Amino acid sequence: MKTAPTTVGTSRPSAGAVQPAVIDALVPEGTYRTTRRETVRDVAGAPLVELAQVPGLYVTRTLDRLRRSQASSADQSRARLAGRLRSAGSAFTSDTLGGLTPQEHHRRVARATGVPVSVVRTATTTIAEALANAVDTAERARPRAALPRGRRHAPNSGAVLWRRRGRLFGVNASGNHPAVHSLWLEALALGYRVAVRPSRRDPFTPYRLILALRSAGFADEDVLLLPCDHGVADALIHGSDLAMVFGGDETVDRYTGGWHRTPVLPQGPGRVKILLTGPWEPHLDAVVDSVAGLGGVSCLNATAVLVEQDVRGFAEALAERLSALRARPPEQVDAQLPCLPLAEARAVEDALRHGAAGCETVLGDLVAHDLGDGSAALQPAVHLLDDPMAGQLGLELPFPCVWVAPWSMDRGAAPLRGSLVVGVSTKDPGLVNALLAEPSIRNVYGLDRPTWWLPPGMPHDGFLAEFLMRSTALAGT
Repeated sequence: MKTAPTTVGTSRPSAGAVQPAVIDALVPEGTYRTTRRETVRDVAGAPLVELAQVPGLYVTRTLDRLRRSQASSADQSRARLAGRLRSAGSAFTSDTLGGLTPQEHHRRVARATGVPVSVVRTATTTIAEALANAVDTAERARPRAALPRGRRHAPNSGAVLWRRRGRLFGVNASGNHPAVHSLWLEALALGYRVAVRPSRRDPFTPYRLILALRSAGFADEDVLLLPCDHGVADALIHGSDLAMVFGGDETVDRYTGGWHRTPVLPQGPGRVKILLTGPWEPHLDAVVDSVAGLGGVSCLNATAVLVEQDVRGFAEALAERLSALRARPPEQVDAQLPCLPLAEARAVEDALRHGAAGCETVLGDLVAHDLGDGSAALQPAVHLLDDPMAGQLGLELPFPCVWVAPWSMDRGAAPLRGSLVVGVSTKDPGLVNALLAEPSIRNVYGLDRPTWWLPPGMPHDGFLAEFLMRSTALAGT
């Protein structure tokens, strides 16, 4: 997941300003308006909403109670569950929820996260498609030897059942891109209860999504929004049967370091790479889209390119294409770059300058473009390296920032290790096999598509069901 240095806003609304509305917690009893709240601000520092902050004791007691019984959807037929999920997707894209029309929701998410509004609209469609296909996606992950869910037939020779590892799935979400909320929906299709801790940067997307799910017939106790601080987030993860955690390396290490009793599925930096063998000119469009599509803020955006021929020529051509991207406020329809509060954008710029020490800058001496309202757009950066094993190839920043390095066949797959996706141009099946044989490379794509390609039914970092379910032998009963 792409992350950025953060600062806490201290600006205050002017006298007489309209106070922001409140996003309540969504709990088994419906809603919970807490006395402790946090102000969510837009990229210019203006207040947008007050976000409820649920206390740790409430989280602990609520999750303990919910773990003791099955979700109402646990025994629903596939057809009924699929229908409810499709209805939720329709509501999410079309209905007024939480007092906001879809258009108002898109603008608010863009202003809060700095993600271009066109990207937010696309993410809304992505989430709706994930809802519509969640049951089928979960079924794709079922082992062939296992009976379909809901069937139980155990002759003396035995049968294999596919069953849940728990009842309650906790999600510690991020705010870098709204579509991260498409990644936990399989859990509902598998009969789990889900408790989501939203990012303070984007509580709007999961709030609207959970309202849509409830409007489609999911029980209040089966899908929860529990906004809370980092300390209480520990209670949410600890109180779940299984959990998914989004964040940078520090956050992932915190929750996968072994002290939690809860099995955790980390969703950390993608460190996506592209390998160009032979002439690169036919693939330049795909590389530009992989780097800058989705606003350049997704864990699926490419952040490193390894080039076999004319490395400098490629870096200069890529820089020329990326330099044409427009720096605009995120709610404008022609915005193409992410925005942050000015202080945070300058912190990213400083982090880039520190990380790029000793590299050749092809584009991006200054990446923070002051928009004049307290916010800044992050303009693209391209840096040229001379070593395909340089540490910068693993440096991921929350905007279109790419590291370019030479590659030769004798290097093989080694420089591409640790990648969520490798996009590759090659006619050599042996090279593709070498990439597939490297355990730390999770997906391999040809460059007929961008690295962020992820239609419904395709695994992101494996199928979520691989984590949530287990195969169990049953015989003679």
